[in-house]
Amino acid sequence: MAVRGQLLAFTVVGTIGFLVDAATLHVAMGVLGTGLYLGRVISYLVAATTTWALNRRFTFHAQRSSARISEWGRFLAANAVGGLVNYGTYAALVATQPTVAAHPVIGVAAGSLAGLALNFALSRYLVFRGGPRR
Repeated sequence: MAVRGQLLAFTVVGTIGFLVDAATLHVAMGVLGTGLYLGRVISYLVAATTTWALNRRFTFHAQRSSARISEWGRFLAANAVGGLVNYGTYAALVATQPTVAAHPVIGVAAGSLAGLALNFALSRYLVFRGGPRR
């Protein structure tokens, strides 16, 4: 799959991951009574595992590794780095740009794009690096 197609698939998978994350958090808090923080840990792990599996199957099918556990660990680590870039971009813009402070959704969008770009690059070049399967 060409890079543009992979980026589109990665974005669609990320959207699915967001929905899984939100639904899992709702269930964890409402049904399991986990609270905000433990519920978020659970929902993140479920969403990250879902997006790893979907990206493995659809986005980076030809590049996936046979070492699933280490690939999953690399995916979690890569997404944590992207998450820090996302939040850092948001925080920097809110702190330095009055327009963004007044309309924080601009910072959320900028952070999301920065995190998406980094997560895609890390996933493409570091996580799913197994090469063609035989």
